[in-house]
Amino acid sequence: MEKKYKLSEVEKRRRNMRILNMILRYIILTGMAFVMIYPIIWLVGATFKTNNEIFTSVSFIPKRIDFTPYIEGWKTRTRYTFTTFFINTFSFVIPKIIFCLVSSTLVAYGFARFNFPLKRILFSILMATMFLPAVVTRIPLYLLWKQLGVLDTYIPLIAPTVFANEPFFVFMLIQFLRSLPTYLDEAATIDGCNSFQILVKVLLPTLKPALISCTIFQFIWSFNDFLGPLIYVTSLKKYPVALALKMSIDQSSGIVEWNQILAMSFLALVPALILFFIAQNYFVEGVTSSGVKG
Repeated sequence: MEKKYKLSEVEKRRRNMRILNMILRYIILTGMAFVMIYPIIWLVGATFKTNNEIFTSVSFIPKRIDFTPYIEGWKTRTRYTFTTFFINTFSFVIPKIIFCLVSSTLVAYGFARFNFPLKRILFSILMATMFLPAVVTRIPLYLLWKQLGVLDTYIPLIAPTVFANEPFFVFMLIQFLRSLPTYLDEAATIDGCNSFQILVKVLLPTLKPALISCTIFQFIWSFNDFLGPLIYVTSLKKYPVALALKMSIDQSSGIVEWNQILAMSFLALVPALILFFIAQNYFVEGVTSSGVKG
C-alpha cells in the first residue's frame, strides 16, 4: 500500500508539472502572438483617432469611436472613390490568379510526369529564374510593352502570368506532383484516360491544397503590388488600391489625414485576411503536405 501511495504521489506530481508546463507554454505563445499582431490592432485603433492622438498615444484604444475617417477616406479628394480603385485592383488580380494557376499547373505537370529532350537543362533554367531579381527585367519589359502599345492598361500586369512567369509556384507544384504515386496515372490510363484527363480528373483534386496556397500567395503579392502599377498605369481612373493610398498622401497642401489613410489601409488588408482565414486549413496542408496520405 505504501508503494502504491508513493507511486500515485509521483504520478500526481508529474501530472501537475505537465499542466504547469502547458499553462506556461500557452502564456508565452499568447504573449508572442499579441506582440506580433499588435501593429494590426494599433492600426485598427488608429483609424478612429485624430492626427494628434495618432502621434502622441501608443495605446491602441481610441478616445472615441468615430467612423468619419472611413467615410471621408473612401470618398478621397478626387472624383473617384475607393470603390473604383478596389474594382480596378480586382480586375487584374483575379485574371492573374487564374492564368497563374493554369499555366503553372501545366508546366509543373509536364516536368513532373513526362520525359522529353533537354528536360534537366530546361528545369535548371526554370530554377535559375527564381534567383533573378525582378528589377533586372523591368526596363526590357517596359520597352516591350511600350512597343506593343499596351501601356496604361493592365495587360503588362496580367500577360506574363499566361507564360508561367512565377517559378516559385511551378517548383511548388512540381514537388507536390512528384510526391504523388504514379500508379494513379497508370490506373487512369488503363481506364482509357489521356494525359489531359489524368491531370483534370485524377491529379487536380489532389492538388487542391497546393493550388489554394498558390492562390493566397498570388493574391497577396498582386493586391499589394505597388511598383508594377506605378510603372505601367498612368491614368487616375485605372489606379489600383496601392497607388490610391499613395495618392492620398497630399504633400502639396501639407495636410495629411493619417486616420483616413490608415482606415483605407486597413480596408485594403481585409480581403487578404478574409481569404487567408477561409482557406487557412488548405493553406497549411498545401505548404506542409507531401502528397497523398496512407
